[in-house]
Amino acid sequence: MSKERVFDNLQIKIDNTKFSKISVFDIKIKLIFVAVNILLNNTIMKKLLLLTLILCSSLFCRAQEERVILGDEQTSEYFPILKGKRIAIFSNHTGMIGKKHLLDILLENKFNVVAIFSPEHGFRGDADAGEHVSSSVDKKTGVPILSLYDGKLGKPSDTSMRKFDILIVDIQDVGLRFYTYYASMCRLMDACAEYNRKVLILDRPNPNGHYVDGPILDMKFKSGVGWLPIPIVHGMTLGELALMVNGERWLPASRVCDLTVIPCKNYTHQTMYRLPIPPSPNLPNMTSIYLYPSTCYFEATPVSLGRGTSLPFQVYGHPNMTGYKYSFTPRSISGAKNPPQLNKLCHGVNLSTMSDEEIWKRGIDLSYVIDAYKNLNMGDHFFRSFFELLIGTDYVRKMIEEGKSADEIKAMWKDDVEKFKVQRKPYLLYQE
Repeated sequence: MSKERVFDNLQIKIDNTKFSKISVFDIKIKLIFVAVNILLNNTIMKKLLLLTLILCSSLFCRAQEERVILGDEQTSEYFPILKGKRIAIFSNHTGMIGKKHLLDILLENKFNVVAIFSPEHGFRGDADAGEHVSSSVDKKTGVPILSLYDGKLGKPSDTSMRKFDILIVDIQDVGLRFYTYYASMCRLMDACAEYNRKVLILDRPNPNGHYVDGPILDMKFKSGVGWLPIPIVHGMTLGELALMVNGERWLPASRVCDLTVIPCKNYTHQTMYRLPIPPSPNLPNMTSIYLYPSTCYFEATPVSLGRGTSLPFQVYGHPNMTGYKYSFTPRSISGAKNPPQLNKLCHGVNLSTMSDEEIWKRGIDLSYVIDAYKNLNMGDHFFRSFFELLIGTDYVRKMIEEGKSADEIKAMWKDDVEKFKVQRKPYLLYQE
């Protein structure tokens, strides 16, 4: 058998492999298997072995090229911007470059990091939702951690803002209107616009970036869990969202900040990016992140959504719900010190066994809230006013109380979704 024919046979086997759906390890194993089979039936072993090694190397390089490369990994793109600057960082435990935090990387490279701004859950990501996070010092580096709320209007104080020249944003978001990291980013953008400070966003993928769903926020319900006129699932990265905030003049007084975004490489909005680090204590896995847009509304009801268990946002239940085989008991744990229905046996539903594909297909699914509402039969005592802040409009509660289905309610915001897709298009950095 000629070298050329051997190469053809090998190439055929490679081409028949669904490359995008298998790991580099799988590719190596397949190639070794093919190579061994060929070598056993050939006398030109050395040449074939060399060919196999070359092909393995080539495929490995290709896989590396197709890996999503985060904004913070591209140090050559932003290190020049930081030279001679006093640097503040808006980040938390997710701001990792490989196995090192961005903060450590900057300090190792002799950059002047003077301050850290930490979001909800704190710089190390272990505080409860809504828990007050005070100013302090990062124990590892000695860099001061400044409060986002020590000034007027929920923004950093004059003293805090005068400490730095440039703000770096490097934090993992999950792409939902009521997930508060983007709102903190917007407040910092506003403060930077007032004080003429530059904002540098090291972009990260959105794990819910493959779709848009939910009503656009009615701004009369603006709050800490809803800061912009966007759908619940907006499908944008923080970098894209920041560009939109500037472009649409959404900051107070129509201010615009000096903004630079370092985009991800090899990422599109259809890339199903799995987070290497849980972004907050009660989003421990991808199932919780995918279900979050459908189960968060239980925060505005007496129903437990699994805080204080190993399955937050993946189960729901209440001591008085009947007709269910599944049960759980919320406990006081790290990140959920005082969860709803603490130490009470709750009966309800376990959603954690759903496949990712089924969750994606459903998108925002209000059937879980409707199910609990009907089962408990509490009438006006089921919903708190916080529900409108989460859902962003006043018609959803009314429709649930009127007995409308989840599909009927979802049809109401269809036009909102299409309108927003058109509005956001100029600000997208990645292919839809």
